[in-house]
Amino acid sequence: MKIDNSLNLMSLNDTKLDLNNKDDVALKKQTDNFEAVFLKMVLDKSLKTENHLVPKGVGEDIYKSMYNDALSKDLSGGFGFSQMLFNFLKQNY
Repeated sequence: MKIDNSLNLMSLNDTKLDLNNKDDVALKKQTDNFEAVFLKMVLDKSLKTENHLVPKGVGEDIYKSMYNDALSKDLSGGFGFSQMLFNFLKQNY
């Protein structure tokens, strides 16, 4: 069975980020932030297991949330969701 992914390939064409264009820079920052929110939701679900780095106690949930938030921000921009969203918005709006 062959899957037609031509629409997906069209949306993956890289649109160049113009660092001199303030709108492009702001759009890329927002798409990276969106990807970070998405990654945080994934990390919150996937890292629900016991974490030995954070001791059990009153602030355990807060520390886990802060860790997942920092990790998602560091990982954002490298998974491709941000770039695909940037390309789509740049080409269509």
